[in-house]
Amino acid sequence: MSFDDVYAAYKQYINPPLARFMKLAGATVETTAHGVRITDENGKSYLDFCGGYGVFTLGYLHPKVVAAVREQLDHMALSSRVFFNAKTAALAQELARIAPGDLEISFFSNSGTEAVEAALKTARLSTKRTKIVATHNAYHGKTMGSLTATGRDVFKDSFKPLVPEFNHVAFGDLDELDRALPGAAAFIVEPVQAEGGVMIPPDGYLRGVRELCDKHGALFIADEVQTGLGRTGYVWGVDHDRAVPDILTVAKGLSGGVIPIGATISRPDVWTRAFGHAPLIHTSTFGGNPLACTAGLAALRVLEEEHLVARSRELGAYMLDRAGELMARHPDVIAEVRGRGLLVGVELTNEGYGGVIIPECLKLGLTAAYTLNQQKVIRLEPPLIVTKTEIDEALTLLGQGVTKAKEKLGELARTS
Repeated sequence: MSFDDVYAAYKQYINPPLARFMKLAGATVETTAHGVRITDENGKSYLDFCGGYGVFTLGYLHPKVVAAVREQLDHMALSSRVFFNAKTAALAQELARIAPGDLEISFFSNSGTEAVEAALKTARLSTKRTKIVATHNAYHGKTMGSLTATGRDVFKDSFKPLVPEFNHVAFGDLDELDRALPGAAAFIVEPVQAEGGVMIPPDGYLRGVRELCDKHGALFIADEVQTGLGRTGYVWGVDHDRAVPDILTVAKGLSGGVIPIGATISRPDVWTRAFGHAPLIHTSTFGGNPLACTAGLAALRVLEEEHLVARSRELGAYMLDRAGELMARHPDVIAEVRGRGLLVGVELTNEGYGGVIIPECLKLGLTAAYTLNQQKVIRLEPPLIVTKTEIDEALTLLGQGVTKAKEKLGELARTS
């Protein structure tokens, strides 16, 4: 299909206003992708620092993951659901090995929002309480329970009434959390608010969360859908504070960007209290299918064999330094840079800048994205296999995008 054909199909059959927005932003038709680069229909190459919003931790089509999935296709893709499956068992065992503390029982699903839904249901069943506490500006997904936990009204207002008994507190504020937790089933929080603008909590915050949850008999749910598996320079985002949650959600990068998969990992006693009497009251037809679990097993092996967690910490610090240099050159446009591991936020002085900078970067061959809850922040989230050379290239292109955006906005100001 030509660009015109694809655009017309998106406009008629998928999402008309989104199609128009993407066209205005300069999106073309992607055709292939390998490593850290995407190629479009015209043969143009793009350095991908959007990374599928955290999906492509291993880059596109990591050969070891692809090879494992191809081999599995010769045996079985989806499960009969009647028999035990060795791939499902192996991935659950591997997740238990690398999970924080004594988390070891995995419920498999297909996405981050499904993993969060399972976590919320597990917490309510396990504690026999109904109140959930989350944080302002959080992002946990868009199905009804996860949407209610999400901390931005623009996503929620159209779907009210949502699930009752959800409260929100300020991210990073333990005093406010202490006041909100009495009677709560759980507190759900991201170790770093990625969609919230790459917001980093104070050191020790998650240890404080653990202590307050214990004090009030609430469960601590860590939403690691975006921060898990090396993204922040640790295997899990909670590892920065050496905190152990009761329930942890993971998705996005779990299969290395090859097959959709999500998981909700619980402490055994938490899971038993919730589902020990009725193990089939929350299930997923496609969750834990052998193809996805094969991809997950291969991705976790690559994560360890290629030392990508340590690489994320080292190169993340380098990328943050380079972003700081860019801020020093453009203080009128860039207000702040912050990050942890290979998750860096570039906060702009004005929300309007992003709508010009991101399309300019796309023209130059760099993908980047807004954070959904804070459109003043451009997020840089490359695959963990990225090199210093590619980081240098990306920050050079971002700098050129900033310069071009300033020129365009200056021209508009002069002619208006």
